[in-house]
Amino acid sequence: MHHPARAALRTPVHPLVDHPTHPPAPPASRRPGGPWAAWSPCTPQECLPPRATTGTLRLARRTAALLSVLAVAVTVVPAAALLGARVLDPVLRALHRAVLRAAGVRLDVRGGPLAPADGRGALVVADHTSWIDIPALGAIGPVTMLAKREVRDWPLIGALAARIGTLFVHREGLSRLPGTVATCADALRDGTLVGVFPEATTWCGAISGDYRRAPFQAAIDAGAPVRPVTVAITTPDGRPTTAAAFVGEQTLGDTVGRVLRLPGLVCEVTVGELVEPGPHTDRRALGARARDRVRHPRPAATATAV
Repeated sequence: MHHPARAALRTPVHPLVDHPTHPPAPPASRRPGGPWAAWSPCTPQECLPPRATTGTLRLARRTAALLSVLAVAVTVVPAAALLGARVLDPVLRALHRAVLRAAGVRLDVRGGPLAPADGRGALVVADHTSWIDIPALGAIGPVTMLAKREVRDWPLIGALAARIGTLFVHREGLSRLPGTVATCADALRDGTLVGVFPEATTWCGAISGDYRRAPFQAAIDAGAPVRPVTVAITTPDGRPTTAAAFVGEQTLGDTVGRVLRLPGLVCEVTVGELVEPGPHTDRRALGARARDRVRHPRPAATATAV
């Protein structure tokens, strides 16, 4: 099955960007768990380049740097949270930038800011390929992420996520869906930037998943716009790579370790124009418009390295 992104990933310049044949994605009705289950065909064996065998000293140095950032976060975030958003928001942006720098990831931002000029909340949507996506969004705006409940149980990271207001949701079963939509809509009405990955799970980036409609119902209920954001991860010379993808049965430690061994990565973030829900817009149409803007971003005139 031909895919233009896959062809780019196969460019035989450096083994970091070699990309094996990607498994096909069956129709939703034939997927394990049915059309409502979070699912992706991506696996480490089929979608990731070979693990780097060099960079041991780089791995040690960057691991120490990341642990230092986390240690600062554990100390600073609770105090900043007590002082309110005017203090917490810039602290979180600085910490997210520090995470990226410690991991050897350069952030280039085109467009922005994330927040609407009139102060309304917005549903910030992006495709999801890597753990890098989250600090990249956090580095450019005070985004409250919508995350699966399991993240709350992750050591240290889960506690920090809870402290900064992450919205944890259960993905099992449709019975919990109305509550998730209501929680998200309430946050949007309060002027919050709610970040969500509508694919509901990670894909490697060579191909992408369908968008779930529920988050867009929350935007319609709250009368809030959608902010499409495109996140692309490349090598420093601009070649696409799946080396940072977090897919299949990978552990967080494995995917972070892969990134820390690499000479460096670039995370390019394009902030798109707002997508406003019209008076008669349904969630299917709004989701389709947002997905088109995410995957076909409009070119920006400037870029900022962070």
